[in-house]
Amino acid sequence: MAEVEAKLDRLIQQFYQLQAENRSLRQKEQEWMEERARLQEINNLACSRIESLISRLKQFEIDPE
Repeated sequence: MAEVEAKLDRLIQQFYQLQAENRSLRQKEQEWMEERARLQEINNLACSRIESLISRLKQFEIDPE
């Protein structure tokens, strides 16, 4: 009986450890998703600026004055 209780205690300890690890990983996943969204927004802004600069350069080639 003591063996069963010891095994049960180890399983419960492992459960709590895995639960904490899972919580930590989910938090990190959320942070990475937020960082990804932020970087995508920066990338989109940079693409828009580049497209705008290209358009202005093309306009300059057509009308250099």
